Amino acid sequence: MVAAESRLRGLLGRPLVQNALSLYGVYAVNYIAPLITVPYLARVLGPASWGVLAMAQGLGGYLLIVVEYGFSLSATREVARWRTDRERLARLLSGVLGAQLLLAAVLLPTPILVRLAVPALRDQPALAWAAYAFAVLQGANLVWFFQGLERLRLVATLDVVAKLIVVVGIFAFVRSPGDAVVVLRLQAAASLATLTAGWSLALREVVPRTPSVRGSVEALRLGWSMFLFRGAVSLYTVGNAFILGFFAAPAVVGYYAAAERISKAALGLLGPVSQTLYPRLSHLVQDSWGDAVRLVRASLRVMAGGGALLGSTIFVFAPVVAQLLLGAAFGPAIPALRVLSLLPPLIALSNVLGIQWMLPLGLDRPFNGIILAAGVLNLGLAYLLAPRFGHVGMAWAVVGAEAFVTGTMYGYLRLRRLHPLHVQATAPGGAA
Repeated sequence: MVAAESRLRGLLGRPLVQNALSLYGVYAVNYIAPLITVPYLARVLGPASWGVLAMAQGLGGYLLIVVEYGFSLSATREVARWRTDRERLARLLSGVLGAQLLLAAVLLPTPILVRLAVPALRDQPALAWAAYAFAVLQGANLVWFFQGLERLRLVATLDVVAKLIVVVGIFAFVRSPGDAVVVLRLQAAASLATLTAGWSLALREVVPRTPSVRGSVEALRLGWSMFLFRGAVSLYTVGNAFILGFFAAPAVVGYYAAAERISKAALGLLGPVSQTLYPRLSHLVQDSWGDAVRLVRASLRVMAGGGALLGSTIFVFAPVVAQLLLGAAFGPAIPALRVLSLLPPLIALSNVLGIQWMLPLGLDRPFNGIILAAGVLNLGLAYLLAPRFGHVGMAWAVVGAEAFVTGTMYGYLRLRRLHPLHVQATAPGGAA
């Protein structure tokens, strides 16, 4: 008994396990928060107002991709590689800050332009500007810095507290369909709080530097390939409600957004595994190839099994879940939710093959090519399916794009003899 307790304490004391537990704390809140707020918002806002809010959130998601610029992957990888070099970390931190300030300035006219182009947001200037504020503040989040250092516990706690405050604020201040903008304002305020706290912690790790033009340009170059990846991914993940808004009425957008929200909440259960293993695998492929192969194989088994379980559960219980969380007004969301139940197993596999394996191997170019092609495919499928089949057509477009990603990554890695289940554990495998 004593030996078992000692082993358990030793396991829980490992940084990898602590980071995974910290991230699961964040994802637990991300999972529970929608279960609390979605039923309330669905009934208070109704499908049409929910649809307009979802379009604004989709806009914010696209802007966030630009501000974040892929640093959650590229800069995390750099921090993991140079975690003991404080001078290099300080330069990286100031460079990323300068780059994000430049990007935020470039995006400043976007809310005005979007209001002119999107009818549903034309009379909603506050929503467009709230989406911009949320994108800038959330995009500049410093989780990437602490993830690379594998020290996530404190920033994860701050993130949890901020999200709980948003939940309380929704119940306190969202009272009618006209209060949709309050949701985005609360999210922006929470992002500001976590950003401020993150910087106060980061400045204890490194000596602060004033951002320079040269450092900002270097950071932009560093994040370019990952920005292409994140931007391409956003074409079929982040802003689908925004895309659907060009083809369908706000209520139809609301049905899709409700189904997507439930699906994403389920997908969040798999996220901590990926985020925790990415910096570790980026380190291991440099120093211990055999350990990297064994770890990615274990991840593949866990993620594939978890994704299959989540997807089948969503499909079987879709009517019950929709009734409990959304209410009778969102009955049309059930078919879309069942289509989106195919996403958890597909995304679980593509996450391991792509983010956990191809990126640590340095296969950024083929990875980005696959993702970009999937984004274009999603837009094409949305153009063909959404006008005729509405929210269900949009759901099929997303699933089709994700199936393309998973299948193409599998084929590429098999062709290069780098698939995790087939690569040799005793040699680098010829990664490019």
